[in-house]
Amino acid sequence: MKKTFLGSIFLLIFFATAYSQKGDTVKYQSLEPYDFHLEYLKADTAMLVDVREPFEFRGRRIKDAVNMPSSGDLDFAADTIDKNYAMFFYCTTDYRSKRIAEIFVEKGFTKVYSLDGGIVAWKKNGFPVIRRKRKGK
Repeated sequence: MKKTFLGSIFLLIFFATAYSQKGDTVKYQSLEPYDFHLEYLKADTAMLVDVREPFEFRGRRIKDAVNMPSSGDLDFAADTIDKNYAMFFYCTTDYRSKRIAEIFVEKGFTKVYSLDGGIVAWKKNGFPVIRRKRKGK
């Protein structure tokens, strides 16, 4: 009787924990550089977004990326972009891009990706970056 009671309690706790975690699951995908790049290339309509600040973006960045600083008006940005776009976010290490990915999921985007490890991991894995050309050169 004791074993049955304890077993029932264990199962109750297990299922309660599993059920409560279901609503807290992440709705975006955090991908390693290779998979991030592959998914970006496979997407029909995609936007590659650098969420670093403009002074960071002016340095090295991934080709074709647009700058949408994490300190900017993200609600406005999310409301002006078609929700059918696959959104690919990156920053320096992935802290800001994960936060922005969560915001875009809350705004109704269904295909949202964050570059795991950010541009640091991107460069470490040998993927190319571009640098803005200086004026006059």
